[in-house]
Amino acid sequence: MTDTISIRRATREDVPQIYALVRGLADYVKEAHLLKGTEEDLLRDGFGDQPRFRCLVADDGAGTLLGTVIYSANYSTWVGRSTCYIDDFFVSDKARGKGLGRRLMATVAAEAVAEGHGRISLTVLDWNPAREAYHNLGFEHEESALRYTVSGEALNKLAASAE
Repeated sequence: MTDTISIRRATREDVPQIYALVRGLADYVKEAHLLKGTEEDLLRDGFGDQPRFRCLVADDGAGTLLGTVIYSANYSTWVGRSTCYIDDFFVSDKARGKGLGRRLMATVAAEAVAEGHGRISLTVLDWNPAREAYHNLGFEHEESALRYTVSGEALNKLAASAE
């Protein structure tokens, strides 16, 4: 199975399957109720004139996507260079345990190194058994860091308070 799987840059035509994988991730982490993005959002923000993210897919060679990783660049003053943030990383149930996740992550790492990024980071829920796989890939858990977000009405309220 893994001999026929290719890792490649996603295309516009892949978006319905990418979105299905994103929904699969949302279901897996028990947060489907928080998924607000749509296929149209992916098309606009990933495949328009000024893409806001990149996406790699694992293609089985017969037109079925078995995994995806969606990531973007940002800048870290602490690292002193750009970094890569992985927002979504998911391998379908039927493709797990075959090294596909490692291949996807290694491809992102190769791009990150080639582009001069100083770090790759991602967020993993504390109960997710995939944490061990990330450790095996060389990722380290930052014990002292807590993730904070602002969105929805709170984001709008904060923005409205700007002078």
